[in-house]
Amino acid sequence: MTDLFAAVDLGATSGRVIAGRLRKGRFHLREVDRFTTPTMTLDGHAHWDAHALFAHILAGLGRASALGRLRGVGVDTWGVDYARLTPLGAQVEPPFHYRDPRTSGAPASFFADFPAERLYAEAGLQVMDFNTIFQLVSQADDPSWPDVASCLFLPDLFTYLLSGAQVTELTIASTSGLLDVARRAWSPTILSHLRDRYGLDPSRLFPAIVEPGTVVGAVHPELLDGQIPVVAVGAHDTASAVAAVPASTPRFAYISSGTWSLVGVELDHPILTEESRQADFTNELGVDSTVRYLRNVMGLWVLTQSLAHWHTHGFDVDLPSLLDGARRLPALTTVVDMEDQRLLPPGDMPSRLAEMARETGQHVPETPAEFTRCILDSLALDYRRVIRLAQELSGVEVDTIHIVGGGCQNELLNQLTAEATGLPVIAGPAEATALGNLAVQARAVGAVTGDLWDVRAVCRASSEVRTYTPGALGLSSLRWDEAERRAFRR
Repeated sequence: MTDLFAAVDLGATSGRVIAGRLRKGRFHLREVDRFTTPTMTLDGHAHWDAHALFAHILAGLGRASALGRLRGVGVDTWGVDYARLTPLGAQVEPPFHYRDPRTSGAPASFFADFPAERLYAEAGLQVMDFNTIFQLVSQADDPSWPDVASCLFLPDLFTYLLSGAQVTELTIASTSGLLDVARRAWSPTILSHLRDRYGLDPSRLFPAIVEPGTVVGAVHPELLDGQIPVVAVGAHDTASAVAAVPASTPRFAYISSGTWSLVGVELDHPILTEESRQADFTNELGVDSTVRYLRNVMGLWVLTQSLAHWHTHGFDVDLPSLLDGARRLPALTTVVDMEDQRLLPPGDMPSRLAEMARETGQHVPETPAEFTRCILDSLALDYRRVIRLAQELSGVEVDTIHIVGGGCQNELLNQLTAEATGLPVIAGPAEATALGNLAVQARAVGAVTGDLWDVRAVCRASSEVRTYTPGALGLSSLRWDEAERRAFRR
């Protein structure tokens, strides 16, 4: 006997619907739909086209349901972004894109009368312009707020459109800056400040919080037949990805590798110290009372934007040939800080990387292969720094690094990560987010039993992985130390 589930896994670049058939303790995955995540520009601002996105979701779920009776559906997306809804459930406007520049300067404005130390002691988040709290602050003067009955984070929006249930899933809420992460609940301190200072009341706008693994309703029968349960999974995509890490012991670090690289360790409590704040670590909440203690690193976004720039300017390059060319070049010739905010907006990444190389007195890359090598070496260097810091600040020692997500297919980056950290790297599964989404659904309806480690056992049985050991490239720790000094020289 088998059980069939559907994971709606939406990334900032592309989305997919994956059907997962659970048979004898192992998921067999089938991608039934993949699409580019639709965006739009409205009045000069960047938005997500949520209507087009929901149409893609329904098409994918229709294909999944054609494979058999679905026992569950769950949605995960990137963090921070939200939709504003009228009392009738219509969108006031398409949800803003987190890369929209309207939030530029919002953190500094907020911290003028609410100290950064105080916010971190409650919310435990790395400060980034696009955190939900700063999006709200940047939108506080919008005259349409009286028409807003509720706000839903994006996975909660699609859960609502599927089922009619308005909830706030915990892991996605933890990306907002509105939670007391130690209590896993809305922060009265932060919410009262938003109400008193900006006239916003998130406790009224955002629905009640539910834990990942909660069955919130059923798919509307006019959308899909069969009374299919809708499960609030680890709705932040990284929460689902980390739930699927195929580890058998807690002594691991993880890198959820894709557009962003989320680099950290899993804890049972948040780290809210001043040292942690100064180091820009974030405490995001995970499945089964866990905390994802991590830093956001720019990730393969820089490479994909570079590819787009070269294509626009007539370079006939593709990713496999770039990676092959990069592999043949000397290591650590040029390394830069991959957390530099200049790399956040879309656009001409090669020019920005060249500028950063000049600023630090290094060789300026000239060819696409040289820029690719610079990006991959720099990412591995950043992973090294962040994993070391995570261990120091949390007191947790790790002996393995798990790389999951689409970036785990980048063999050169995987090997460079093993070299940089001196730790074995286990790469896979590539579809970790969808797998974690499916496994949490399965447990919610009783097809899987046990705790998070039992969930991971199913994910481990469902995964093909590859191990990379340090030393294959002959890059000593001293060479990485020297590269780090160059990358961060000003």
